[in-house]
Amino acid sequence: MRAFLFDLDGVLTQTAKVHAAAWKSMFDDFLRDEARRTGDEFVPFDPGGDYDRYVDGRPRLDGTRTFLASRGIELPEGGPTDPPGARTVYGLSTTKNELVLRLIKEQGVQPYPGSVEYLHRLRVLGLPRAVVSSSANCRDVLKAAGIDGLFDVVVDGETAKREGLPGKPAPDTYLAAAKALGTDPKDAAVFEDALAGVASGRAGGFGAVVGVNRTGQAAALRENGADLVVDDLSELIEGAAQ
Repeated sequence: MRAFLFDLDGVLTQTAKVHAAAWKSMFDDFLRDEARRTGDEFVPFDPGGDYDRYVDGRPRLDGTRTFLASRGIELPEGGPTDPPGARTVYGLSTTKNELVLRLIKEQGVQPYPGSVEYLHRLRVLGLPRAVVSSSANCRDVLKAAGIDGLFDVVVDGETAKREGLPGKPAPDTYLAAAKALGTDPKDAAVFEDALAGVASGRAGGFGAVVGVNRTGQAAALRENGADLVVDDLSELIEGAAQ
């Protein structure tokens, strides 16, 4: 492999659990209100199954739409100016983003030590590195984690919006990162903890798709396209030295 493309949350930084908590808080409040409004039973958002299947790795708006569709709920799309709490896709998504930013401010951002060690090894070897994240807050999170200087290219939610790139599981953001690094996808490796992310890497024809198993879903990562599954990137350091 001649280039290395990393997802952010759950691969490089310990922020996937923050996102899961924010999604659950937002959706549970909404679903509780829906149950009162319709008289149906309140079924809470599952931070395991629902998060992994419908929102993890996807752009925020896509995650909102996908989960709502799984419950048979249709909402107006709304727009970027919708306030938090508005009963629209944009309103719910804005609520989730505000919750994430608050939690990050309160808790800080910690990188995974094994990932940082692996990134340093790749840099010593002169191998190009990119972050590919659906998050519009990607650069702020990288800076807060102290790893913003370890990458040659950042493709994030703002990049996707500016360039009209569909989000994961479509491969377009990873393909854009490979192009920016001047590397053919077949010569690049993708590192992902999300099912939508490994599917994205597989759809893009990348030379290797590495699933990072942070939540006990190794089998699902393989089923969605991972060639190799590790629990931590430190397991790959010996290989990076060869």
